[in-house]
Amino acid sequence: MIVERVDDVAATAMSDVFDSVFALIDDWRAAVGHALVERNGVVTAAEIDHITGQLVVPRLSHHKALIIGGGFVAARGFLADTDWHLAWWLGSGNTFRAEPDNPIPRRLQAEEDPTSDTFRDYTALEWWRVPAATMARHITGPYVDYLCTDEYTLTLTMPVSFRGAMVGVVGADLFVSDVERALLPALRSIGAPATLINASRRIVVSTDPHRPTGTILREHVGTAELACGDTGLLLVVD
Repeated sequence: MIVERVDDVAATAMSDVFDSVFALIDDWRAAVGHALVERNGVVTAAEIDHITGQLVVPRLSHHKALIIGGGFVAARGFLADTDWHLAWWLGSGNTFRAEPDNPIPRRLQAEEDPTSDTFRDYTALEWWRVPAATMARHITGPYVDYLCTDEYTLTLTMPVSFRGAMVGVVGADLFVSDVERALLPALRSIGAPATLINASRRIVVSTDPHRPTGTILREHVGTAELACGDTGLLLVVD
């Protein structure tokens, strides 16, 4: 009989959490793609808001949802009536720019006028740039998301294509604090200091209090590093 090592089991548990979110995002991608085919690729900002809202808002309204934001971000010039647009929704668990007593799911009001001083070219950001280059799913972060959350965040994105061209990305935001609560039981089961890092060796979560989220973990002798599926994350066990 083959007995899995406890750290292998933990690495699988790490990937399972993110794979479940990516599975949801992939469903959104398929639905957006289907809507684009129905419209022959011609869609306005209001239409993509409606399409995305129907997909995303029900998930954001679920009290046990791990995601706290999500939606579709259009490639420059793809939409029929605007060059830049984020059809991105914020969940009730995200109080960023929300009414203090009523943080209901709502669409992110981002500056989309490139002549404005507060405009930001989102195609230069990692959550867009990497999927555009690889045409594959990607986890960005942890980083402090000043656009959507003002907190340590992970953004999971994957590209949306129409007739062979990338027309945007679909994705979801997760608070690192929520991810930590989901992952710590598996990490603690290892019985040794364990740390989850991204491809840049930036710490996502750790059982070692001396390894705070967002800092870089240097390589050390005496540690094992296990890939967490194809998430791009590594589980480091002392």
